[in-house]
Amino acid sequence: MGLSSLTVSNNRKHIVVVFISLVFILKISLISCANQESQIYTVHLGKRQHNDPKLVTDSHHDILGSLLGSKEASRESMIYSYRHGFSGFSAKLTSSQARELSENPHVVHLTRSKNMKLTTTRVSDYLGLTSTAPTGLVHDTDMGSDTIIGIVDSGLWPGSKSFNDNGLGPIPARWKGQCVSGEGFNASMCNRKVIGATYYAKGIARKYKGAFNAAERDEAMSPLDKIGHGTHCASTAAGSFVQNANFLGLGQGTARGSAPRARVAAYKVCWNNEECFTPDILKAMDHAMRDGVDVLSLSLGSEIPLDFEVDRSDFAIAAFHAVMKGITVVCAGGNDGPETQTISNVAPWIITVAATTMDREFFTPITLGNNVTVLGQEGLYIGEEVGFTDLIYFDDLTKADFEAGKANGKILFTFLTDRFTDQMAEFAKSKGVVGIIIATKPIDLIEPGTAGIASARVDYEIGMDILLYLQTTKFPKAKISPTKTFVGRPSATKVARFSSRGPNSISPAILKPDIAAPGVGILAAVPTGVGYEFMSGTSMATPVVTGIVALLKQKRPDWSPAAIRSALVTTAFQTDPSGEPIAAEGSPRKIADPFDYGGGLVNPGKVADPGLVYDMGHDEYVHYLCSAGYEDISISKLLGKVYTCPSPTPSMLDVNLPSITIPYLSQEITITRTVTNVGPVGSVYKAVIEPPLGINLQVSPKTLEFGPNTKKITFTVKVSTTHRVNTDYHFGSLTWTDNGVHNVRIPLSVRTRVLNFKI
Repeated sequence: MGLSSLTVSNNRKHIVVVFISLVFILKISLISCANQESQIYTVHLGKRQHNDPKLVTDSHHDILGSLLGSKEASRESMIYSYRHGFSGFSAKLTSSQARELSENPHVVHLTRSKNMKLTTTRVSDYLGLTSTAPTGLVHDTDMGSDTIIGIVDSGLWPGSKSFNDNGLGPIPARWKGQCVSGEGFNASMCNRKVIGATYYAKGIARKYKGAFNAAERDEAMSPLDKIGHGTHCASTAAGSFVQNANFLGLGQGTARGSAPRARVAAYKVCWNNEECFTPDILKAMDHAMRDGVDVLSLSLGSEIPLDFEVDRSDFAIAAFHAVMKGITVVCAGGNDGPETQTISNVAPWIITVAATTMDREFFTPITLGNNVTVLGQEGLYIGEEVGFTDLIYFDDLTKADFEAGKANGKILFTFLTDRFTDQMAEFAKSKGVVGIIIATKPIDLIEPGTAGIASARVDYEIGMDILLYLQTTKFPKAKISPTKTFVGRPSATKVARFSSRGPNSISPAILKPDIAAPGVGILAAVPTGVGYEFMSGTSMATPVVTGIVALLKQKRPDWSPAAIRSALVTTAFQTDPSGEPIAAEGSPRKIADPFDYGGGLVNPGKVADPGLVYDMGHDEYVHYLCSAGYEDISISKLLGKVYTCPSPTPSMLDVNLPSITIPYLSQEITITRTVTNVGPVGSVYKAVIEPPLGINLQVSPKTLEFGPNTKKITFTVKVSTTHRVNTDYHFGSLTWTDNGVHNVRIPLSVRTRVLNFKI
């Protein structure tokens, strides 16, 4: 891992049957195993069978020892025992030992461990999280002072001003975690803000057969963050107030997290080179469940193909157990957009976050010799203005021209091609070039230029304007000015080009992502001399939502993780705060739809009072697992008790999500949802339908009345299509409104399949 259907489900059963058959066919003796190369496997045993963690670990050694021949061999092989939030262990095994262990009746499933990848001054104001307002979510919760956020990432830099504990009261009494000393990090560095800091490296150390050298990787065997990713995420979620934060003068303002007084517990599982090993991640999540966190934030993700939630995914199973304990799990959707079906972290118990821009942009002015000024975007230039000088075109030059000094003292213009690379930019600088203008496709990233000289990036359209000027002017000239910060109009919100998109590739009837938040050009704390830097990614959007969830947990402590997710989705913006529709960057750009941003852009001003919620708990999640085709035995082990899925198999379309997604509509179907009133008693809601193109919808009943004895109401939606051919998805919405006081909106996504390609 790393740093951001209905018919397939039956095939999963066949896959499991085939796999078990192969285990019997391929089973070989332990003697031959000894000659095979060992690898690290994670063994899931489902729900804990003992409340005493020691007894849980003893049971793990009993299972592993019976395979390896002794408890001493078990202790040598075992890396982690997961014994707090769920039951399982990671151990070094040969493939034959792994196959034999998979036959053990106590084992839910066994997987080979894998790497995951790592996926502000303006954000809070942009979203309306104003600390000075006399009312609102920030004010009503004392900025989240009683909530604990677990950040599972690359550690934390405790010296940052964003982690000062000024004005904070005692650490919540329920906290059971600790701060661990190590290289460059003393436990005394923790305070009433950073209340926990631990690190997990046994998995990655075993992966490298004990040869993992932290110093060689510019790492520290401690909770200390040497990458900056974890520090950035933690301060985005819960950073304290820091005035005059900026990156070399850009983005200046008061830095703070979404929940500025929330407490932070850092769990370091990621190391330089973006190595985040699943055994370490699981142990961190296991400890977080024990420690008493309210929210888990993981800006980590996998690549396609994704792992199935129960049969293969270590991460999703750990998240399931956390959610069953009332801990909300917020994850990055990934940075593989704008292509479709790239969204990761798709389990229905996880809140999956997409990334948007906001109303702050950074432009680098480029003035041509004809006094026309164009604005470079995405690259940052912090330096002295390069005054008017000759402008030359890279394609007109040869290496000999550079060597002869023909580029000395001039500004170089180029289109980004295979010929022009970062190494070429360094070469040009070495030959006296004083500035570079690069025309490239938009990438929605904000980062300094790489060559250490004046630089600016423009899109292809502006690039063609510059090229036209070059080719029609006898002595073309240009100057490059330092980057400037622009806030407010005319900057409009867009779903970032890199943000991974739906539909969900595992279960397309489960809408992902759930929600979007700003994730481009987020200024937050880092472990460098400048103190604050810009980063972009769904990794940055995730802690924005995490902090809002922390505030909501304090405001509504009785709400389940599903109720919180519902409130986020049903109150979200589909337009940006200025009222403009949210676009989605891609090829071409379009108006954003649910596969780009889920319910929309997070709206913290409304989230605490959604009116109605689409709640889910144990029964609803089991409904999903049955509808997805997972075996009864796997579900039973996951739950820690015998469970048999009903017959006929329930429909995934009836999972009580705050969305309706129909991947295969050919004839009329009826879908069921249940809403829970979290607003005033006596509320009356009426249905407002915006049907997808060519889709007929009938809601029954059309009016919901919540009397003194009515807390929940179930309604149905009949859906049929007028299309006579297969279509792509069309989008709409269903809103329950009580005369506009609350507008409980869920997105609709429907695809007609007259001929179904899935058999």
